[in-house]
Amino acid sequence: MKKGTFIFGLMLFLISEGTAQFSQTVTTADGLSLLKHIAKPVLLSDQFNQLISKDTVYVNEGVQYQTIEGFGYTLTGGSANLLHQMSQEKRRAILKEIFGQGSNALNVNYLRISIGASDLDATVFSYDDLKEGEVDPDLTKMSIAPDQAFLIPILKEIQTIQPSLKIMASPWSPPVWMKDNGKSKGGHLLTKYYESYAQYFVKYIQLMRAEGITINAVTIQNEPEHGGNNPSMLMSAAEQTEFIKNHLGPAFKKQEIPTEIVIWDHNADNPNYPIQILNDSVARSFVSASAFHLYLGHESALSKVHQAHPDKKLYFTEQWTGSKGSFAGDFMWHMEHIVIGTMTNWSSLVLEWNLANDPSYGPHTPGGCTECLGALTIAGSDLKRNVSYYVIGQVAPYLPAGSTRIQTKSSNVQIKSIGFKRPDGKKVLVALNTGKESVYTIDFEEKKYNFTLPEKSASTIVW
Repeated sequence: MKKGTFIFGLMLFLISEGTAQFSQTVTTADGLSLLKHIAKPVLLSDQFNQLISKDTVYVNEGVQYQTIEGFGYTLTGGSANLLHQMSQEKRRAILKEIFGQGSNALNVNYLRISIGASDLDATVFSYDDLKEGEVDPDLTKMSIAPDQAFLIPILKEIQTIQPSLKIMASPWSPPVWMKDNGKSKGGHLLTKYYESYAQYFVKYIQLMRAEGITINAVTIQNEPEHGGNNPSMLMSAAEQTEFIKNHLGPAFKKQEIPTEIVIWDHNADNPNYPIQILNDSVARSFVSASAFHLYLGHESALSKVHQAHPDKKLYFTEQWTGSKGSFAGDFMWHMEHIVIGTMTNWSSLVLEWNLANDPSYGPHTPGGCTECLGALTIAGSDLKRNVSYYVIGQVAPYLPAGSTRIQTKSSNVQIKSIGFKRPDGKKVLVALNTGKESVYTIDFEEKKYNFTLPEKSASTIVW
């Protein structure tokens, strides 16, 4: 067999007839390569392999784990507002780039939105705001009109580009008249309004459905142990258990609502919170998954929940990048802990935080996040792509929904990696090189393939 060795930049190729077809996409922490496509790394002999490679990942598709549901962002009200302000032509172009399935598109297929305002809306609102002292337990005044201005039109436009889009909706706060402190910030849900709040979820899903928007999942409360945001609400595990067990679960069942109920939606420092809920046999019968953020704790906590309740899914639903962060530091950390880390610990979903902000890190509520950096910075019709764009871009185009995590073992702690088998049968390896440039061997089905991983970089390899 005729062979020849060629060097192209950072990639070493050994060209060989009849070998597997590979592609490699690289982003480097220094930002010099951003989702750079490199084609056709090829099979190396064992002898040559031993000469140049000390680092090997062993891929075994015979051992499979969770099925991947998708990747994406939170489409905050502020993000939708900024997209709406763009010219129709430029907005369509960036939405196709993010949600499309073309060769240079990200194929994002999952979004999180807020039920009512998040802290990255321009103002605080719910769908049943009343004058002080008024209440509306039958929800006769409930309306999703605030979302009809920007959020719903943008969602509809995205759906024309990504028909397989899934949506998770999370409340930051119920209407203030349902709360014990009567404020949008902090407080607890009054027990006398548990049933009204369950119907609030039901009616929200039905109203969105009437707009042509399917809500695939809801979380009970965004960050239920963080009452300092605006809006926010505190909710203990016992309160979530009671609410799901005796109110929300039965309400969904009665109305035949298939929307998933997702618990926790907060940090990995307290896996006992979702475990406590799932230990209740009635509550767990209504729950589909537990959701996590990683502002505190370690991603290994997700495995603790999986071990306690392996029949329930795990989702990763939020991690911000901030105005004071660096591209290099944020990219490497998010790839290691959010992408590779959470999926290694059984997450089926990876969502970064807000899709878009303006140059002053707005819009946000009074008391909301003042440093949240979106995947996009939008100024009128001009935009800039930021670090979380590239984090999701490193995986979403190559791992469609239905891909399955498969077993990988690495010989070098410098190289973090995770493997998948796609519905089309192709294999995908996501490898993060946290050190110096390294030649890396994939050992698959007793054949070995070498790749150069640039210093401090992520590579997605498909074959």
